[in-house]
Amino acid sequence: MSKIRQPTSAVKQLSNPEELLYEVSEIFHSLQGEGLRAGLRCVFVRLQGCTLRCAWCDTPYALDRREGGMTMSGREIIEKVGEFGCDFVEFTGGEPLEQENVYPLMSYFCDAGYTVAVETGGHINTEFVDERVIRILDMKAPDSKMTPLNCYTNLEILRPHDEVKFVLASRRDYDWAVEIVKKYKLTERCAAVLFSCVFGSLELQTLAECILTDKLGVRMQLQMHKFIWEPTARGV
Repeated sequence: MSKIRQPTSAVKQLSNPEELLYEVSEIFHSLQGEGLRAGLRCVFVRLQGCTLRCAWCDTPYALDRREGGMTMSGREIIEKVGEFGCDFVEFTGGEPLEQENVYPLMSYFCDAGYTVAVETGGHINTEFVDERVIRILDMKAPDSKMTPLNCYTNLEILRPHDEVKFVLASRRDYDWAVEIVKKYKLTERCAAVLFSCVFGSLELQTLAECILTDKLGVRMQLQMHKFIWEPTARGV
């Protein structure tokens, strides 16, 4: 596995995002399927490339930066997003924060009046993300096989509008997530702590009953888009 390059404060000094280049997997207009804004129209900018190789990854086509994506300028991305007439945009991947040019692009959309979110896999330091951006932090539980790469500093610098997500494949994953929630007092530090099942793995009822039994202050969520469209469908 490649060494993970962490961003520095220099990402805030990058030039005009319209002139920068990005490796993009897809840009599409759909309903937000997860989190506090589930059900809202959203434009998803899925960037290509991710260092992680989660055992249950549901976007394997977006992992390799060498193939499967397309190069776009910031101007082209801005124009494409604008075509949908939607003021909510989410950067996802792959891993969006592995492309340092994304930082000024997210700020551009904030300046333009968009609600901006970024879903990040938890292994990149999020310190330098624009304070206006909603950080959705996807912490990797043991069954993902990526837990050693989690950047736990991210849990100490949460902002009130951020969200932390745990995707769980087993009871072991659940117990680990509960421990992390308690250790970092996550329900007190961010807008929502989200528990969800790896689709087709951990039973929904099992997770619901665990949350009820343990009286957790977390929010269980479904990947709504996978119930509306085929679970493997792209661009939704």
